[in-house]
Amino acid sequence: MLPELTSERFTTQTGWRVLVQVPEPDCPRVIAAVIAEDPLIWGDYDRVTFAAPGQQHFRSLPGGANTPTDDAVSVPCLELSFFLSGDAGRLDPVLHAIYRVHPYEEPVILVLPALRTNHIRGVDEGNPNRFWNRETADWVPDAHRRDVAGPPQSRGTVSRQA
Repeated sequence: MLPELTSERFTTQTGWRVLVQVPEPDCPRVIAAVIAEDPLIWGDYDRVTFAAPGQQHFRSLPGGANTPTDDAVSVPCLELSFFLSGDAGRLDPVLHAIYRVHPYEEPVILVLPALRTNHIRGVDEGNPNRFWNRETADWVPDAHRRDVAGPPQSRGTVSRQA
């Protein structure tokens, strides 16, 4: 059971953390298929995903599409993760989309109940650790760089909560 948290800084929402292991060249196709089914909204952002590199290891058994192997083989992959808000009904179209475009016969997909946080707009905007209140770091995308300090909300964005 997930905890119920209250805070003046953030709200919480229950949903699903989905993890998919996929060869790196196929990851953009999987992301596009997922986004076609769900915009992956996280507060004032959408298309929110994370991909971490790793090695997938497996041994093919008799009966599958691949020739059985005596030893495990290794494939460089990304582990793609994202959050789906709401009830389990939102999972079905997303999982079907992944199966439709994934290059594997047996994609490694994990679905876990999750609790996420969303900031409360206007709280802590003056924090000196926010990227807009300090010298622009190298990791800040070009689209978010600006000459004048101030939070992104000052440009009139609209919140879209899922």
